[in-house]
Amino acid sequence: MPEQVQAAPDIPEPQPPVEAGAAGASARREYERRSAKRENRIREAHPRLGGLILALSDEPQTTTAWARGAKGEELLGQGLDRLRARGVLTLHDRRIPRTKANIDHIAISPAGVFVIDAKRYKGRPHLVVTGGIFRPRRSMLFVGSRDCTKLVEGAHKQVTLVRSALAAAGLSEVPVRGMLCFVDADWPLFGGSFVIDGVDVLSPKKAAEQLLAPGLLDQPTVDSIHRSLALAFLVA
Repeated sequence: MPEQVQAAPDIPEPQPPVEAGAAGASARREYERRSAKRENRIREAHPRLGGLILALSDEPQTTTAWARGAKGEELLGQGLDRLRARGVLTLHDRRIPRTKANIDHIAISPAGVFVIDAKRYKGRPHLVVTGGIFRPRRSMLFVGSRDCTKLVEGAHKQVTLVRSALAAAGLSEVPVRGMLCFVDADWPLFGGSFVIDGVDVLSPKKAAEQLLAPGLLDQPTVDSIHRSLALAFLVA
């Protein structure tokens, strides 16, 4: 009888690497666009003195805020990337579909998925609670004297989008948590975190502690979630 030839086993094709993105890239581009537009406007209006005017005047706060925000995202992104050796995978500067908005960072670890909004504000983040027996109880987020409560609503919207993307990929049971991470803030020596309406407000150090906490997701599942979210939220 002729020798039976066994079929070669199917070898899955290697998947392309996940494009993690560059932290703060879109904010940096917006700053450079605004800065260049201002420079061109001044030089066109004052051909001879434009350079001197630019040297002696400061950029408006609405422009420098983009540079400050980009730096905060870059610093936080660098810290998150250093956790890769400990099983944390990251996605940076991800575009929200059908909008001009973006998600600063998404981190995936055995503890779950973390949607992280990086902020670089001056002052100390703190929780203010008003109301009580005769008035509705309300929790507000302040940084110094600045009311930043709207940031909490933004974090909830981003978490909802990420949960929807996971559900579409058949991963609806994966825990998702929102974080507002204040970089270079005036955090106290002890503490450095609190929760408002289910959103963690914390320092980069405290964020890292949560990402590295024990969890139920194994590494193949973390890898699968990382790839699924990279496809759902492309680089901005």
